[in-house]
Amino acid sequence: MFTIHRTEGRARRGEFETPHGTVQTPVFMNVATQAAIKGGLSAQDLEIIGCQVALSNTYHLHLRPGEDVVRQMGGLHKFMNWSHPILTDSGGFQVFSLSGLRKIKEEGVTFSSHIDGRKIFMGPEESMAVQSALGSDIVMAFDECFENPSTYDYVAKSIARTTRWLVRCKAALEELNSKPDAVNPGQMLFGINQGGTYADLRVEHMKEIAKLDLPGYAIGGLAVGEPTEEMYRILDAVEPFMPQDRPRYLMGVGTPSNLIEGVARGVDFFDCVLPARNARHGHLYTWSSGCINLKNEKYKTDDRPIDEKCDCPVCKNYSRAYLRHLFKAEEILAMRLGVMHNLYFYNHLMEEIRKALDGGVFASFRKEYSGKIDKRN
Repeated sequence: MFTIHRTEGRARRGEFETPHGTVQTPVFMNVATQAAIKGGLSAQDLEIIGCQVALSNTYHLHLRPGEDVVRQMGGLHKFMNWSHPILTDSGGFQVFSLSGLRKIKEEGVTFSSHIDGRKIFMGPEESMAVQSALGSDIVMAFDECFENPSTYDYVAKSIARTTRWLVRCKAALEELNSKPDAVNPGQMLFGINQGGTYADLRVEHMKEIAKLDLPGYAIGGLAVGEPTEEMYRILDAVEPFMPQDRPRYLMGVGTPSNLIEGVARGVDFFDCVLPARNARHGHLYTWSSGCINLKNEKYKTDDRPIDEKCDCPVCKNYSRAYLRHLFKAEEILAMRLGVMHNLYFYNHLMEEIRKALDGGVFASFRKEYSGKIDKRN
């Protein structure tokens, strides 16, 4: 399923085969939490901007419209009219972020819906059942996402429970995939490494879950407020113990520089809401000037595109001045065009990283752009 074609240091250039197509890695997955990109982008827009993988969320789709509705409509691919790979997050992060609204037991978690307050129970089996009904290609394990920082003892107990839950996730998904009415019998389970910023616990947990021989592995619980260097320290500690022949996914990361530095540390998959969220507030990425705030007065009569090196539909057709006007006037079109540009930038960044790896020049690419494209202007 996963083939590594080239390496440069720890950076890897590969392909990952799924039931809905082959993913060229390293890759950034575009976050379509509720089967849609916040900012008004459609599945057809995702095609135009070079998206390879869409990411949707189990928790949100379970609450609304419900997995039974999605299953009845033929699964998530048909529901949102997206024919390429989809990854579904397990909902663990959202459930545990409810803090006072949930109660954790060995069986799973009881929580209150943030929409209407109704009580809901979700454990490994329930998460797998929801994701099976959605029919995604990559299924994320149901894990515990604890507060950071947490005590060493609590983290140790938490990751032991996450491992037990992962064993249950694997058994449940295998059973669901074997059923004749499975929406996508080729679904693949990714395990999630946890351990906070305790490197020894991270390594111990990675060794344990690697024994389960899963199609892929993720690193969760980072980019949640800790310094960037702490995140890199944990990646450096865990990477040697991740299976070399399986894709690695750094969850919820990050800035353009984070992506370059993550690739340099052996990561293959990324996702983050940051580019779309920034775009909705007028913060747009460029190759030469970093991240610019288009609401600034200096762009009021700027007739240049957002980025003169960019070939996205927005840069081909609109000026900074016009886009600034849309933002200041609070037109919905401002968010749509901004999100389209930023996601194009991220997808194109990954394409340039793949080209650099193909050409054996990733080190020089990293030196030129890491840090530079994150600067605020």
